[in-house]
Amino acid sequence: MAGDTVLAVLLGLFDLLLFAADGFDEIAELPPWYIAVPVNIAMVAPLVFRRKSPLWSAYVVLVISVVHMTLQLGISSIAGLAMSIYSVVVYAGRRQGLVYVGAVVAGSAVQLALDQTVNQTDELLISALFLAFGIALCWTLGEFVGARRAYDVEVEARLHLLETERDQATRIAVAEERGRIARELHDVVAHAVSVMVVQADGASYAIQSNPELAQRALQTISETGRGALGELRRLLDVLRSDDADGEPRVPQPDAHALAELADRMRTAGVPVELEIGELGDLPAGVSLGVYRIVQESLTNTLKHAGRGATASVRVQRTGDLVEVLVSDDGAGRVPQLVPAGRRDPRLPGGNGLIGMRERAHVYGGTLDVGPAPAGGWQVRAALPVRLDK
Repeated sequence: MAGDTVLAVLLGLFDLLLFAADGFDEIAELPPWYIAVPVNIAMVAPLVFRRKSPLWSAYVVLVISVVHMTLQLGISSIAGLAMSIYSVVVYAGRRQGLVYVGAVVAGSAVQLALDQTVNQTDELLISALFLAFGIALCWTLGEFVGARRAYDVEVEARLHLLETERDQATRIAVAEERGRIARELHDVVAHAVSVMVVQADGASYAIQSNPELAQRALQTISETGRGALGELRRLLDVLRSDDADGEPRVPQPDAHALAELADRMRTAGVPVELEIGELGDLPAGVSLGVYRIVQESLTNTLKHAGRGATASVRVQRTGDLVEVLVSDDGAGRVPQLVPAGRRDPRLPGGNGLIGMRERAHVYGGTLDVGPAPAGGWQVRAALPVRLDK
């Protein structure tokens, strides 16, 4: 509004100077100063608000311009109408601009009818052409500036949208990475701690009656702890690495390490029957997912199936689909014996089962967990193989 205020003041002062100059002309018929000055001020005052309230300002200018032109008080009426047409087109829109142009034409016709000095056809034609040229010029300028403003607004909106999408993509990437790290930590820690707890319990019972068995259990605890520490160091190396690709520095376990996993579980006290078909060249992510699903399933068997439970693992590939079936003959065989009000710890909803389901879904696979129809507990997963991943 500061620039519009300066412009309005300059227009008003110019008209007042013209009025003062015409006052020395004895022939000119001028209205008294107490009429001319207020009309001039009223003529330019609405221009201060032409950006903030374009329609209100424009119509006030239109009404006062009829009086201003009739009294022939200067150029503020013509300049005010031109600025008002431009402002309505830019700040209000084309539809409001067309309505206002129609009102300007009607107001100009009224002013010409009241002006006794314009009574010839040539003068009327010149006035009409001047009015048409002025309206066209102001409209064209308003269209250009309005299109530029609309373009700037659209660019700002798109930049805001891009920033929002970038922030959202960053949040999603961070959430996915946190979920991946959480799954890895859970699988490593839960498996290792479960094996160590079972072996420690066995060693405490056998340390006096069977020292050799206790020694083997302690050795298993030591090996499991070292393996868990190694995997934890690998995860920490990934987190601390400044490499752009973020690749781990040591190989991750995959489906080919299932035999070693089964041996560790047998050492921990759970007989495991392992059947692995021809898997071919699996993508690294799918292979890791198969390993982690089997690892979590066997860990749950170790923790919840009870003494004397056995487990079977079958991994087969049929075309572009890898099927994993892990079952045991433990507590899942009689789910109705779970006390009322308590949920079986292996029912879906635990962190480990959530992690398995996420691993399956991230590759477009499925996971079914629950009591087997023939008794026992089973985990069935199907992962599609996409070599482009």
